[in-house]
Amino acid sequence: MSDTVDREADTEQSHHVPANTKKTYHVTRRDLPLSCPMPEMELWNSHPRVYLPIEDTGRAKCPYCGADFVLENSATSLIPDQ
Repeated sequence: MSDTVDREADTEQSHHVPANTKKTYHVTRRDLPLSCPMPEMELWNSHPRVYLPIEDTGRAKCPYCGADFVLENSATSLIPDQ
């Protein structure tokens, strides 16, 4: 199983995902504007919500927890890690 957040499978507001448990999150344009923690994540044990600019590069890193976000279905997301 990959480290992805599947928002299609989780559409109920009452179901929360633990925050900051993965190192890499794969997101889509439906997740924009992108924030960490994401809206479906529990906030009680997390850092303050911060919005991340991912649209231009297809990648973003949270300055608080270091989580990497990859924008799927974008030309820049096909660029390998450096």
